Amino acid sequence: MLTGIVGVGLASSLASAGGVVAVLGAAVAVVVYWAVMRYVARRDMPEIAKSGAVTQTLSGFAIGFGFITVSMLMLLTEFSFDERPGNGLSIVASMAAMSLGAAVTEELLFRGLALQALEKLCGSWAALTITAVLFGGLHLANPGATLWSSIAIALEAGVLLGAAFLWKRNIWFAVGLHFAWNTTVGLIGIPVSGHASQGLMTTTPTGPDLLTGGDFGLEASIVPVIVSLLLAVPMLIAAHRRGNLLPMRRSRR
Repeated sequence: MLTGIVGVGLASSLASAGGVVAVLGAAVAVVVYWAVMRYVARRDMPEIAKSGAVTQTLSGFAIGFGFITVSMLMLLTEFSFDERPGNGLSIVASMAAMSLGAAVTEELLFRGLALQALEKLCGSWAALTITAVLFGGLHLANPGATLWSSIAIALEAGVLLGAAFLWKRNIWFAVGLHFAWNTTVGLIGIPVSGHASQGLMTTTPTGPDLLTGGDFGLEASIVPVIVSLLLAVPMLIAAHRRGNLLPMRRSRR
């Protein structure tokens, strides 16, 4: 885990650059992850298998897009929307590249490396809790972050994305969900985890911060927190029924 975090973490610096470099960074992160699992952990990697990767990614994308769409439909009266000038295709391509870099590197770090390593030590439930708390805590460094925004990120992103991985045991599924989430929010023109978005629209919050998320963006809204948990719970139930959850290890005496 530690070796992989260093390697993928270095690749994430490319993924955050935007444009073609972000896509290259995502590709480098996958190669680093593969190399660490192959030569350090010495195990197979069904979670990043090529077979079914497209289907899993599209399935995750559909859930991520639906998640944000439902959340925004419940909040339409809390924002004002104005068309933003610019080349729509260029805006979409730029946003997609940035979101892809973030989705791939963050899922490899948190669900691929951290969650899988921790669940071997202390079980799936503890690993899910720890990685969710870490995911939310690291977002405290983002612009406009508050204690509430980090708690919200831990609940909606940490739990939902962790549940998605435990359900499917597939990184591409979690990547698709994460990618759709960031891209959709960004294209609407709402900040993504505190980072301002140059999307297709200029969107201004008009309602209370608890509903709109304020300057931090939609992730700090109570609405997607609730919607995400409504999605995560059945995923975790399905993961349990599939036998995908590892029990807490008992210490030997």
